[in-house]
Amino acid sequence: MNTVTVISAGLSIPSTTRQIADAVSQRVEAAVSARGESVKIQNIELRGYVNDIAQVFTTGFSSERLDEIKTQVSESDGLIVVTPVFKASYSGLFKMFFDALDTEALNGMPTIIAATAGTARHSLVTEYAMRPLFTYMRAVVVPTSLFAATEDFGGEEGKAFEQRASRAAGELADLIVSQNSAVGGLGGATAEGQGTHRRRKAGVDLEEDMVPFAELLKDHDGNG
Repeated sequence: MNTVTVISAGLSIPSTTRQIADAVSQRVEAAVSARGESVKIQNIELRGYVNDIAQVFTTGFSSERLDEIKTQVSESDGLIVVTPVFKASYSGLFKMFFDALDTEALNGMPTIIAATAGTARHSLVTEYAMRPLFTYMRAVVVPTSLFAATEDFGGEEGKAFEQRASRAAGELADLIVSQNSAVGGLGGATAEGQGTHRRRKAGVDLEEDMVPFAELLKDHDGNG
């Protein structure tokens, strides 16, 4: 079964950020199912991990709770990320969470980026702030980004958003299905160039970067 993790950085209850996240994830679930694949949606609301995220930057140590969701994110088949806009960019909480991940935690991850704000003046935040962040982390961001202002909830504007959300969901579903049907055994530069090289969960799996002892000794002749 495919797993899609939805990360929302809304702070209020109820949250328009979570509302957007739910709307997009429902369309992703439908799009993946329409392509003959099963999918499980997992939701992570970052406001519940504020103290855990802050602890990483104040002490250098990650909590067990935070390690669990870091692992969950890296092991997903797809990602939906949604942030409110604060001071013309993503929120500090949103950025801190992704700063807490290893740089290669999202290698090749099919991703939808979305944001919400009170005014359409912030509609390009997905392109000048969010897309560069996830491109830097080697995620595969779908072409259609999503932005919702207050006026996008209902009416003609709401219909336009729903159409874009369905298009983004289809793009994500295509990536998820195609990566599952990719031919195995093609390693080396070709695979890495396609963004399929291994994701890292640094700080979670203590053995992921360890070299086996036998490997360390394979060229040692026993002298010296």
